[in-house]
Amino acid sequence: MEYQQILLERRNAVLVLSLNRPDRLNAWTPRMMSEMRHAIVAANSDDAVGAIVVTGNGRGFCAGADIGGEFAAQLDSRATTPPPEPKKIPERSESGSADWVALVRSSKPLVAAVNGAAIGVGLSMILPFDRIVTLASAKLSVRFVKLGLVPELASSHFLVTRCGWGAASWMAMSGATVDGVEAARMGLADRCVEANVLDEALVDAEILAANPGPQLRMIKDLLTVNSAGVDLGEVQRRELSALEVAYRTPEHREAVSAFLEKRAPVFVSTPTNP
Repeated sequence: MEYQQILLERRNAVLVLSLNRPDRLNAWTPRMMSEMRHAIVAANSDDAVGAIVVTGNGRGFCAGADIGGEFAAQLDSRATTPPPEPKKIPERSESGSADWVALVRSSKPLVAAVNGAAIGVGLSMILPFDRIVTLASAKLSVRFVKLGLVPELASSHFLVTRCGWGAASWMAMSGATVDGVEAARMGLADRCVEANVLDEALVDAEILAANPGPQLRMIKDLLTVNSAGVDLGEVQRRELSALEVAYRTPEHREAVSAFLEKRAPVFVSTPTNP
């Protein structure tokens, strides 16, 4: 695929994916999402990539959907036609052609470096990421209600998971905007920094990338399916099933050998710096 709205750069074992419509504060388009899917799927198949950082080019991260053009043109047609039947959302997405959330949750570690405004879909698309690092001056909002809409990309789940019931309700129902400091305080972001947000996100991504890839993705799968689990027996059965697989991997054998030999482990599935 020819990338028109994103930029790609390798930083050691980390792929930096930058949303690239700086004149529009990187406002979201279907093309941008398609390119992001394609780039993440390619990175997941690249043994040299251990983690992915997503940021914005210029002074914004993603200022929400680009309200105009195709988006505005659909207003009249949507108003005069009944809503379609709900689609079945696939549980997994290795091809990148299906559900964004499934792709994110089955991917190599994903870290967001929020360098500016992250509004609407600009925030909801990163809520399922493994880590969100935000600039203190960034503005974050799930302001769908202000457009007469409701949250999407499972953000009604991830807001509660990240922030708790009260904060999630306030953010979703008020359309409030918070800065990076408040976002970190309420759990909407994992870390807030005053400057160099991309560098800080890269540090976190490199820590994740240093761990064995198969185990990272198994852990992500467990966190995904067990986070809302109410049957603790089933939660533990999933963990034990994954643990039995992990016991038989070369990564586990190497970790034990390294411990006994008092050296750093060398995981065959961990990318090395070029």
